[in-house]
Amino acid sequence: MNDFLFYTDLGFFHVLDPAGYDHVLFLTALALPFSFGEWKKVFWLATLFTLTHCISLALSAYGVVEVDSGLVELLIPITILITALFNLYVEGRGETLSRAFHLDLWATGFFGLIHGLGFSNYFRMLMAGEDEKTGPLLGFAAGIELAQLLVLVVVMGLTYAVTEWLKVKRSYYVWGVSLLIAAISLTLIFS
Repeated sequence: MNDFLFYTDLGFFHVLDPAGYDHVLFLTALALPFSFGEWKKVFWLATLFTLTHCISLALSAYGVVEVDSGLVELLIPITILITALFNLYVEGRGETLSRAFHLDLWATGFFGLIHGLGFSNYFRMLMAGEDEKTGPLLGFAAGIELAQLLVLVVVMGLTYAVTEWLKVKRSYYVWGVSLLIAAISLTLIFS
């Protein structure tokens, strides 16, 4: 049980690590266009992201996949940029997200694989001393999911506060925050 809690803690703080804010940026871009009434969609996107993130970690922990960390570190901000640009595209066309949700599902699953690879080398080193890998992987997944849900509640709460209490037009808010995320992503890509 101690190993499970250790890895749950590790997964939780992997998401919330200020030095690795790319995870929070991605989650923010992902949840930004959704309202509280669409919380189920956001929950399933986050869960799919956790699942595919952990598939990458499992493949790495079992020695099936080994990737160039430099390439993955480039791909991660590209996934964030694509997500922010998709928000701009959907908002610009005035489409409802329900029409674009299937794209969110596919992209989130694929991007989860990429984000998982970003942590895979470190995770593989951690798992090298472990005889049993399933418990730690599940603990790590639980920690990721808990942290992601916390981030999503905060993002959706801020969106609600800005659009409902401060009366900022929702499309302006989504555009502004998505442009900021896109700019940050570009600095990560070119740094």
